[in-house]
Amino acid sequence: MALTDDAITRLRTMIQLGELPPGSRLPSEAQLSTQMGISRSGVREAVKVLEAARVLDVRRGDGTYVTSLAPRLLLEGLGVAVELLRDDTLMEVMEVRRMLEPAATGVAALRMSDAELDGLGRILEDMRAAKDDAERLIGYDAAFHRTVIAATGNETLTSLLDGLSGQTLRARVWRGLIEGNSAHVTLSEHEAIYLALRSRDPLLAQASALLHVNTSESWLRTVLSAT
Repeated sequence: MALTDDAITRLRTMIQLGELPPGSRLPSEAQLSTQMGISRSGVREAVKVLEAARVLDVRRGDGTYVTSLAPRLLLEGLGVAVELLRDDTLMEVMEVRRMLEPAATGVAALRMSDAELDGLGRILEDMRAAKDDAERLIGYDAAFHRTVIAATGNETLTSLLDGLSGQTLRARVWRGLIEGNSAHVTLSEHEAIYLALRSRDPLLAQASALLHVNTSESWLRTVLSAT
């Protein structure tokens, strides 16, 4: 493990220093082994770890390449991690969302194009039509918030919040809302966010998003207490 960790550190350093820029092809396993003074098995394991982290792309029969290193790739594993969190730590995830999502929504109010706002309006209509269907609501809810956050133009923030808002987390909140006959409340909150964005009012958009996250947090707490 120590040799593998050493190989990982050296490969990451080569990437960070630009010796292996995004899209570049790595030297062969034998060449890397000689260059770093590490066994080929250590190099091989390091490549596997960095491939799983979306830093490297192993193309069978072609070679190993550095990926684009885009945030959407490197943060892809966050969503998987959130799905595995236990109930007692899910509230911490909601706390992080409360810190980030309202601020991002406020930024989006200044940056969303008319076309993006029109698309968001259509998603809102779809949510209203599916108000009693949990599965469809979960999908539309994810699309709504992804559209808003993506409008910030900040790919890191978009990937981070997308990972924090996992499918299982959304499902638990929405099922709780529907079972509690309160889906109309959060639908109204989505509409308030949309209207604030449409009016290009960043403070109102931020406040509307904060209210919505707080509602979701409250319902998640209720669901977790019941289980």
